Amino acid sequence: MGEAILRVEGIEKSFGKLKVLDGVSFSLDKGEVKVVIGPSGTGKSTMLRCINMLNPPDRGRIFLGGLDVTAAKADLVAIRQKIGMVFQHFALFNHLRAIDNVTLGLVQVKKMSRKAAMEKAMFELSRVGMQDHGDKYPAQLSGGQKQRVGIARALAMDPILMLFDEPTSALDPELIGEVLTVMQDLARNGMTMICVTHEMGFAKSVANEIIYMEHGKILEEGPPSDMFNNPQHPRTKEFLGKITQLYGETEKSGAAKVRE
Repeated sequence: MGEAILRVEGIEKSFGKLKVLDGVSFSLDKGEVKVVIGPSGTGKSTMLRCINMLNPPDRGRIFLGGLDVTAAKADLVAIRQKIGMVFQHFALFNHLRAIDNVTLGLVQVKKMSRKAAMEKAMFELSRVGMQDHGDKYPAQLSGGQKQRVGIARALAMDPILMLFDEPTSALDPELIGEVLTVMQDLARNGMTMICVTHEMGFAKSVANEIIYMEHGKILEEGPPSDMFNNPQHPRTKEFLGKITQLYGETEKSGAAKVRE
């Protein structure tokens, strides 16, 4: 720890008259995992999309490995290769097999040979337990399997940072554990990650720090032990209480699954 991979400095983002991000600042060290929580519509996903410049911020600056990605002349193609993004709804190409979804960026963006790209894709599919499903199309896969292919696709580009935008929220409850297990393995192996999620068992088990956001601002941040046992802000306390009520029983089983 100690080497900043990411620095976010006072970013703001509005859509029309709606201010979605209102001065968000934080930093992320190499190998660190931050979990971002908060009510829906509070800017969590927009923050991730600002970091990889899918939605550039209106104000503020973002530094990735010391490089200002918000600079006018920043090479966004090169920057996005360094940031892996895993979306809520998989974002796979339905007309391509799982392995072709993974090789696409390697061939088109990294200009790898087809043979080298296939080898790399098989390696990444095996990392997420999908090595036997490379020839299947997305329609032949479960939601959890699709999401694991999405993770493999992001990993194939050898990112220095992984962003997860509620990667389990579109999944049936029994499929959540398999995706969280992959994410936990990545965290244990030193991947630098920001995860927007409501999976509190996962947050407790892997996060170095939890960020609570509301109305486009960071209200509180700290290690899981502090945030869960002694939150300082009344809204954090209220939110965590509601999440525990909503997901209480499934969280216990989900946390158990993740720790296996």
